[in-house]
Amino acid sequence: MDEAHREFLDELLATHSPSGFESPALSAWVDYVSEFADDVTVDAYGNAVATSEGDERSVAFGGHADEIGFMVRDVDDDGFLALTRVGGSDKTVVRGQHVVVHADDPVPGVVGQTAIHLREGDDEIPDINENYVDVGATSKEEAEELVEVGDPVTFASRVENLQGSRLAARGMDNRVGIWAAAEGLRRAVERDADATVHAVATVQEEVGLNGAKMVGFDLAPDAFVAVDVTHATDAPKTPKEKSTSVDLGGGPTVARGSTNHPGLVRGVREVAEREGIDVQLEAAGSYTGTDADAVFVSRGGIPSLNVGVPNRYMHTPVEVVDTADLDAVADLLGAVGASVDAFDLTAGL
Repeated sequence: MDEAHREFLDELLATHSPSGFESPALSAWVDYVSEFADDVTVDAYGNAVATSEGDERSVAFGGHADEIGFMVRDVDDDGFLALTRVGGSDKTVVRGQHVVVHADDPVPGVVGQTAIHLREGDDEIPDINENYVDVGATSKEEAEELVEVGDPVTFASRVENLQGSRLAARGMDNRVGIWAAAEGLRRAVERDADATVHAVATVQEEVGLNGAKMVGFDLAPDAFVAVDVTHATDAPKTPKEKSTSVDLGGGPTVARGSTNHPGLVRGVREVAEREGIDVQLEAAGSYTGTDADAVFVSRGGIPSLNVGVPNRYMHTPVEVVDTADLDAVADLLGAVGASVDAFDLTAGL
């Protein structure tokens, strides 16, 4: 990955932006796309759209800026913080983790875990709301000088370079999507795409695809490509029964079925073949679980598609992606932006 593009990815991953509190990620994203977009708009909830103006046909590349996390639910008399989840936080990876409470100033803390010596047998995994954060306070009053009920909380993990082109961090879901949307727009601009091309960073995907519902109605592009992480199934003991087999480093996935418009699927696959970009097919028999599910039912129906970035260990502090897949997604989107005028986006009847 080019150094400047990696710096942008690292900047996005350094932000903490749980659902409803996406401003840090969105600010970095808007600054980046403003360098090559003709126009950048932000709506009342923070959904950001960068546009390269072209002819009548328009295509939007979208990712969601939010991540899963937690929220301060209460403060007890001893200064410990009770939690509630934001989005699909995984209760199996919460205890014994460093976290940050995003108050007026960041407050470091840890999620408590009773020492193994003091536990009996194999304890059941507690629900999120049974966990607490220890910020070192000794009283309710001391803690409330630092934090308030409703402050968001995220894991405090950092970006780690693994072997080759692989990275581990929290928040890959879905910083990689907004990175790809921005880079896809930039590469479409470099190709002098005739179409109007939008890059979109939505809010609140993890709590109901909320931002995509707003953008789909307001922007109403002729086609929409949602870029989100998908499950890489090549790690040991990863169940193969619930999803398509997907390899990390094997290229982006193109989903088929349900939400995914056949003409858009066909056009993207043809572009990938022409450009020499490896893609993996993914079955989506009922829904994709991405922003595409919200956009495709907007207005009178917007041809939509989910393109996936293979990701190991989703919704943990150690999500792993391959930057070769990210570059491939960005190249694919750039080529789609330059080719979408020729796509057949009818029902084919």
